[in-house]
Amino acid sequence: MTRAMKKFIGWLIALVILFILFVLTGPFYIVNEGRQVVITRFSKIVDSHESAGLYIKVPFLDQVTEYPKLILSLDGDPQSITTKENQYIIVDTTSRWRITDPVAFYQNFQTLDNAYNKLSDIVDSSCRTIITQNRMSEIVRSSNIINERKTTDTEKDEETKEIDKLVNADTVNEVVTKGRSELCRQMTAKAQEEVKGWGIELLDIVPRQVKYSDELNESVYNSMIKDRNQVAQAYRSLGEGKKAEWLGRLENDKRTIASEAYRKSEEIKGAADAEAAAIYATAYNKDLEFYTFWKSMESYKQNLKDYPATYSTKMDYFKYLYGADGKR
Repeated sequence: MTRAMKKFIGWLIALVILFILFVLTGPFYIVNEGRQVVITRFSKIVDSHESAGLYIKVPFLDQVTEYPKLILSLDGDPQSITTKENQYIIVDTTSRWRITDPVAFYQNFQTLDNAYNKLSDIVDSSCRTIITQNRMSEIVRSSNIINERKTTDTEKDEETKEIDKLVNADTVNEVVTKGRSELCRQMTAKAQEEVKGWGIELLDIVPRQVKYSDELNESVYNSMIKDRNQVAQAYRSLGEGKKAEWLGRLENDKRTIASEAYRKSEEIKGAADAEAAAIYATAYNKDLEFYTFWKSMESYKQNLKDYPATYSTKMDYFKYLYGADGKR
């Protein structure tokens, strides 16, 4: 092996060693899908990458800070808020956001934890500001569908109409002018104004849970019990009214049936008496003297039993009783 060849091999080995040392110092870094990075050198931003791929940095000098490109969620802590009617409610929100500019994000926050803390304050503030300006009904409802009736009054039976009158006599349904969806949009818009220039896009703010505070729970439950008792009393009142109505109809029908039965019985009895009288008249007309005698006997039998003594028989009434030949 010649001297030149040995020298070349020595240089080649030195280059390989230098290359291995260069690789070991970590000059390459990979940006994966769904990630983005910011390159800093002596705490100053020198580069950023939002596309996936293999990139080179200056070893020992450049620091790679990686952020997600995906949509992130932020679950806020439950907070007590006063509504426009001065009702204390507990609101628990959730938000979605993402990093749109890694450089601006690094300049404002550097770490995700710092961003979460700052965003949480902004979301809570926006939520509190909007809710305190609106009524409870606007927060929990998104439309007026609860006030709308799917059936018209002509399709309802009389019972349903009566119950509605009794139950909803003093009820005033609040009209929703904005609704929950609009309030969420307003919360998001207000928060978006505050995060401009921070490299963040706030997508939405949604109240995940809305409930009364512990101080109001008892009064709310009492109100619900009162409403249910009102409904129960309405049904009881309607039932009592229906009962009285049906009992009245029953008594009226009873009297009508009895009256009709009595009328028919009297008609039948009158017809029978007339028929009997006609039969008697036909029979007695064959011998008037016998008819007179028979009727007198029936009268004696009926009337004299109540009179133990008779002081005079010189009356035409006794002509068949004391005459020797049956005559005066």
